[in-house]
Amino acid sequence: MTMAGEPRTLPFDGDPEVVELKSVPGFVVFDLPGAGVSAGGTRLAPDVSVAEVALLARAMTYKFAALGAQVGGAKAGLRGNPGPSPDRDALMARYCAEIGPLAAAGRFLTGPDMGTAEEDFAPLRERRAGPAAIGAVVGGVPFEDLLTGYGVAAAAEAALSARSGWGWEGRSVAIEGFGKVGGGVAREVTRRGGRVVAVSTVAGYIADPAGLDVEVLLALRRVHGDACISRYGRLSGPPGELFTAVSADVVVPGARPGAIGAREAGLLPAGVQVIAPAANVPYTAAGADRLRQRGIVALPDFVCNAGAVIGYRSAAAATPGEILAAVDGTITGLIREALGHPGGPLAGACERAAGFLRGWRGEPPPPPFAPAR
Repeated sequence: MTMAGEPRTLPFDGDPEVVELKSVPGFVVFDLPGAGVSAGGTRLAPDVSVAEVALLARAMTYKFAALGAQVGGAKAGLRGNPGPSPDRDALMARYCAEIGPLAAAGRFLTGPDMGTAEEDFAPLRERRAGPAAIGAVVGGVPFEDLLTGYGVAAAAEAALSARSGWGWEGRSVAIEGFGKVGGGVAREVTRRGGRVVAVSTVAGYIADPAGLDVEVLLALRRVHGDACISRYGRLSGPPGELFTAVSADVVVPGARPGAIGAREAGLLPAGVQVIAPAANVPYTAAGADRLRQRGIVALPDFVCNAGAVIGYRSAAAATPGEILAAVDGTITGLIREALGHPGGPLAGACERAAGFLRGWRGEPPPPPFAPAR
């Protein structure tokens, strides 16, 4: 069995450690070198970079800290085509074989991220099984696909309720990205009485103020992937315009880091009340400041999208219902606490996480913000 390559240091605040892989084109970034346990997803994309993955690893550090867990953030990046193919399957098999010793020792625990799915990690689950419910199918959808989206919807509901006294009923959402997590957000929002007025993929975005038919979109996605929106109806515009052209109560950034800089924050339509990220590190520091100036509630990404982490850390015998209840209760509680911070919920969640890290490991690394563009 091959072993992961020698580490090198990345010039990035907090000095994370980068381990280059030998058997596949990729790497693992450890945000807190020396942490007994580190964890985070594995991202598969043709253009994944060390800088991007380092930001995501930092977000994982803050996510675990917000949850009160002594776990360092980590992420892996694999360069390749995420589409189904024998080459992809072989790449994932080699990757799991190489990181197997790290996983067995608990140094790097990993699971799905962009471009990967739970079944890709079957070889790593033989000696370290998670809750059986993670592999279940609920309502025709893999349970792991529901977890993160469920948490994002719960976080947004907590913020909406704090602003006006009621949650999703009659509210609208625009969702960037309609993959596993975006689909989970859409389904949960409609279940809670909201409507999805716009979604985007790399193909563009589609919008309808009366609400899109989420189940039709999900069915089209299973057949056509990112082209599902053009199969649903006429495209409304390129994907980047989702943030500036669609009026919705809630906006969900769900793709790559840095989607909301100062420009995007300034151009959001007046009706936007809450940003509830599904993706990690959606804000630049200037973007977050601009949102606060405009009175738009910028929720902490590392809390909103913590559903999968809560799920994987649940008891082995936990049922899907028990896991979803834990996700709802934990994320709702953290968001309500953060909303009370005078600097806003993003500052509040960062302060909570930093305080935990300070008590565990000393002065914490800076919070995760995307670089200005």
